[in-house]
Amino acid sequence: MRGVSRMNVRPAHVDDSGGIAEVHVRSWQSAYRDIVPAPYLESLSIERRTLFWRSQILESSPTEIVVAEIDKRLVGWASFGPSRDDDARESTGELYAFYVLPELWGTGVGRALWSRAEERLVERGFARVTLWVLRENLRAIRFYQAAGFAPTVERSIEIGGKNLHELRYEVPIG
Repeated sequence: MRGVSRMNVRPAHVDDSGGIAEVHVRSWQSAYRDIVPAPYLESLSIERRTLFWRSQILESSPTEIVVAEIDKRLVGWASFGPSRDDDARESTGELYAFYVLPELWGTGVGRALWSRAEERLVERGFARVTLWVLRENLRAIRFYQAAGFAPTVERSIEIGGKNLHELRYEVPIG
């Protein structure tokens, strides 16, 4: 796609909160359309997500957020840091969230974001990375498998009143 060659991946700034929120909500509404109950997806608010991401960026924490932009428009983002899983070793990082605008899926934006996140996780001393993905999110699973991730554990979660299953995927890095 034209424009991807002009992509910039950089650390998030507080001024990115609105763009992060837009990508977050639009990605959820598209990726989970046939997975998560429609009323839940319709209730997602860019305004509320903007406030949430603003506080996350301003908060001092081990979580990092990187954004991808094309022609100064935020088109994707990833957040990552130490694994939150009880059974994780100290050397295990986690990709907490990873979203790209639906119209740019398959254009290389996701690969660029993962590359930057992986680079930062290695710099921070992590040897493995995990992530959780809904079992029904086949597009995301294909992306993660292409990046070398493999499934290790499954758990049940509830979203919008519906019981769903998440898979933990893992990959060695460095």
